[in-house]
Amino acid sequence: MTELSKTGAAVGEPTSASPAPTAFLEVRDLKVHFPTDDGLVKSVDGLSFKLEKGKTLGIVGESGSGKSVTSLGIMGLHTAGQYGKRKAQISGEIWLDGTELLTSNPDDVRKLRGRQMSMIFQDPLSALHPYYTIGQQIVEAYRIHHNVDKKTAKRRAIEMLDRVGIPQPDKRVDSYAHEFSGGMRQRAMIAMSLVNNPELLIADEPTTALDVTVQAQILDLIRDLQKEFGSAVIIITHDLGVVAELADDILVMYGGRCVERGPAEKVFYEPRHPYTWGLLGSMPRLDREQQDRLIPVKGSPPSLINVPSGCAFNPRCPYADVPKDNLTRTVRPELTEVGSQHWAACHMTQEQRERIWTEEIAPKL
Repeated sequence: MTELSKTGAAVGEPTSASPAPTAFLEVRDLKVHFPTDDGLVKSVDGLSFKLEKGKTLGIVGESGSGKSVTSLGIMGLHTAGQYGKRKAQISGEIWLDGTELLTSNPDDVRKLRGRQMSMIFQDPLSALHPYYTIGQQIVEAYRIHHNVDKKTAKRRAIEMLDRVGIPQPDKRVDSYAHEFSGGMRQRAMIAMSLVNNPELLIADEPTTALDVTVQAQILDLIRDLQKEFGSAVIIITHDLGVVAELADDILVMYGGRCVERGPAEKVFYEPRHPYTWGLLGSMPRLDREQQDRLIPVKGSPPSLINVPSGCAFNPRCPYADVPKDNLTRTVRPELTEVGSQHWAACHMTQEQRERIWTEEIAPKL
């Protein structure tokens, strides 16, 4: 992934100087803000990344960091909803296979949704309709994009349910969502997401509330189907174990912004941001003997209405006083290159971060 310059574009309008996209999915300076009576909620505040076909990007961070809002923005689902009496304020650029989505006609984006890009939602029980069978919902998703009769579409639905590992798919196709277990509902959601062979698949917390054996099955399923369809995949989660299993690249979000991104191996074994250190310290490890107790990240995520000045992580950062001149609390750090295709937003010098990681953090993990 390469650092992108900010465009300064108006809402949903790329500037004439915007360079042509160089990746299948390219997000440039995405901002998603929600006006409320208490103030402006800056859920996503300047996010940029690229993703190629056949690759997987893991977006990680605590609840409230802006992960799901980012995914809904890519899918074009914010503009359809009202938040009180006010709509979401969205700016930046989202390029999908050469098409800029924020400036496209909503009807054109709707045609792309489900066919060229698709999403596995966080809670399949609430995402699936309770009054229609699983088969009816998959049939509808298929017929919207293909001129076929119901019988042909139902055969396709049965084929997809079989492909995602649901037993007796010819019978379960007529079941309702509440008749499925949590793991089966998630598989049905994946079947619906992949029925049109989308080129981009976004999985928002695909293993939440599932037991570990079902989690492993779902992750294996996503990996196998990606190989089969060659899709670009975004995995959104707070579980670093999930992204370690699947992701080629990792983007760490905090307070609506990216604080670190790079190849998965670099982010796991040479992280360069204190927040990433905290996430790794709070993650159980099975590949080595754990000497000490897990180390939680102290404090709570920031309010997205009143984000702390300077580095948003500074109230929780044990190294906030390392940079001189109180920079951490007064100046917001920008992403800078700390290695090959590896970026981090921190005021500490490269030498300071390497020393702290090597001497203080890594030995405890």
